[in-house]
Amino acid sequence: MPNVAPSTEYYTDIDVREDEILRSDPKLLRLLLADKTTGGNILWATSDYASMGMQYNANAQILPELITGENKLLIRPRISKEKAEKASRTREKAEVFTPAWVCNKQNNLVDAAWFGRFGVFNTETEKGWIENSEPIVFDDPKKPWNKYVDAQRLEITCGEAPYLVSRYDTVTGEKLPLQRRIGLLDRKLRVVGENTTSEEGWCKWAQRAFESVYGYEYQGDNLLLARENLLFTYIDYYIARFGKAPSAKLPHKIALIISWNIWQMDGLKFVVPNSCFEEPIQNDQIRWDIVDNEMTVSEQVEMTAHCPGCSSGNIYKHNGIYCRIQDWRGKSSKRFVDMIRKEKGNGNK
Repeated sequence: MPNVAPSTEYYTDIDVREDEILRSDPKLLRLLLADKTTGGNILWATSDYASMGMQYNANAQILPELITGENKLLIRPRISKEKAEKASRTREKAEVFTPAWVCNKQNNLVDAAWFGRFGVFNTETEKGWIENSEPIVFDDPKKPWNKYVDAQRLEITCGEAPYLVSRYDTVTGEKLPLQRRIGLLDRKLRVVGENTTSEEGWCKWAQRAFESVYGYEYQGDNLLLARENLLFTYIDYYIARFGKAPSAKLPHKIALIISWNIWQMDGLKFVVPNSCFEEPIQNDQIRWDIVDNEMTVSEQVEMTAHCPGCSSGNIYKHNGIYCRIQDWRGKSSKRFVDMIRKEKGNGNK
């Protein structure tokens, strides 16, 4: 096991190099590919790579050897993809990424609701922002800084997770220095840095910040990019604070949290992509023959039916694998769909 975690040398420009992670720390890459619901790896969940063979089909798992070595440049941020590929994904999967200045505006609305005022982290300009360099003020005694760090946030259909972390602008490809970052997790890590004095304190609350943010994505390549962006955001902030790369066990701990909190899901069904299936059903239609003047059963017709949830549109009746996420304060995993049920009351049962 390596003594030191991967540092900024493991990515050039905005792209993290899976090949280098595998070479230095195979466990770290395995954690980033893990699916905590199924116990296996996340799926490709896209046909974009199917021409490369069966192991790249939509329902196949993403394995380390498939994205490293000769294929080390296979997984790339959207900005680095070919124009035709981007257009295809937009057309078939409605994949549209949001520029950083729009993410900032929407994240500012979230914080304005929490703080009760605007302009907490930055002042918006036309298609940009001016960062607030002064420490963040928590003037409500009922809402201290640690409650802000613990406040749960969710980015739906997260893509490369630009609302959670902003290592780069997903539309322009511009790299953003730490002081310019506007993601919801970036803001929490900034608050942690301003309110802790020791490495132990920083590590504790940085971990809690990661435990508080969630996101789900359908396509496996995007999901891996999102997870990498969160992990290397942690490393960026650690290096900036302490002037060294963290020991390997810290990113392993953070990667485990990320593998639970940034998960793969069909956002319309709340199940693992393509996990619903046709079910055999009991059929009352029986074929009869007359043998020696008596009616006998010659064949029972076999029939199947589509997934009950897919057929009815009832999100609680799918026969696929319902996704689970971790409740870090309660120290237990829960089906995400049950949290939707709780929010809706009795809902559509």
